[in-house]
Amino acid sequence: MSHFRRLSLAAAIGLAGLTAAQAEEFITIGTAGQTGVYYVVGQSVCQLVNRNTDRHGLRCTAPATGGSIANLNGLRAGDLSFGVVQSDWQYHALNGTSTFADAGPDPKLRSVLSAHADVVTVLARADAGIETLQDLKGKKVNIGNPGSGSRATAEVLLDTIGIEVSDLALASELKSAEQSAALCDDKVDAIMFSAGHPVGNITEATVSCDTRFLQVNGPEVQALVAETPYYSPAVIPAGTYRGQPEEIESFGPLATLVTSADTDEEAVYEVVKAIFDNFDRFCGLHPAFANLKPEDMISNGIIAPLHPGAERYYREQGWM
Repeated sequence: MSHFRRLSLAAAIGLAGLTAAQAEEFITIGTAGQTGVYYVVGQSVCQLVNRNTDRHGLRCTAPATGGSIANLNGLRAGDLSFGVVQSDWQYHALNGTSTFADAGPDPKLRSVLSAHADVVTVLARADAGIETLQDLKGKKVNIGNPGSGSRATAEVLLDTIGIEVSDLALASELKSAEQSAALCDDKVDAIMFSAGHPVGNITEATVSCDTRFLQVNGPEVQALVAETPYYSPAVIPAGTYRGQPEEIESFGPLATLVTSADTDEEAVYEVVKAIFDNFDRFCGLHPAFANLKPEDMISNGIIAPLHPGAERYYREQGWM
């Protein structure tokens, strides 16, 4: 091969690589703190999507964020392509209620699928003198960082059981990664956190110090679940964590993957295809995913209208 032809071939290969790189579409999935299951959901989806970037041209990233409310605000602002959010805050964002009353309804919010249940969890240090939810009064409690669905749901629970944030000796706003150390170092007496179980920060707390899980039940909680379209009874199975010999009753929303009507149909289709074409692999990425079923994931917790890209895949599978 002549020197000129070698140069031409090299230039052609370089140009082709540049063209391919330019053709890549970057999508971003908002998650939550790195110790939580939402982060695992986002990373898992991106891992599956990026296995076939050469075919579909999508490059997926899933950074840590403030959580559900931050993700919904990011979607509305066009800063995110997708977000993992609690189903209760999906409902409020769609309808412009609760935290989203000032912003108003988000008519562009679209559902993609639902995943595991987020169990509202209250964990106290064993020596803190906290045995029931009412014992939280006058205690130092971490209610979660602003922008997280976990924080907002903690406030809902406190209001439901008649406790004002001002009734707490301290309402700490630590992120999930900081909670376990704060609990075991006596900086807070209890933490309130919503998550699929098992989850890293709760595991860390239970192995680092003696803890007690509170039962999140009673007439007020039962009434809350009965009157809302996005909460369901939930449990933490006995023995999930050290020092937890009995089943813990609670409630919670579902973790859901949402997007915007502005997100490209083909991108949403490929994200859904990556998950369900590799479903066994996806379910094996975290214990909270172990019992997921496709028929539930495309119906339960689907509050905003389905995105056409997701609906297209589900119809191809004969699921709709």
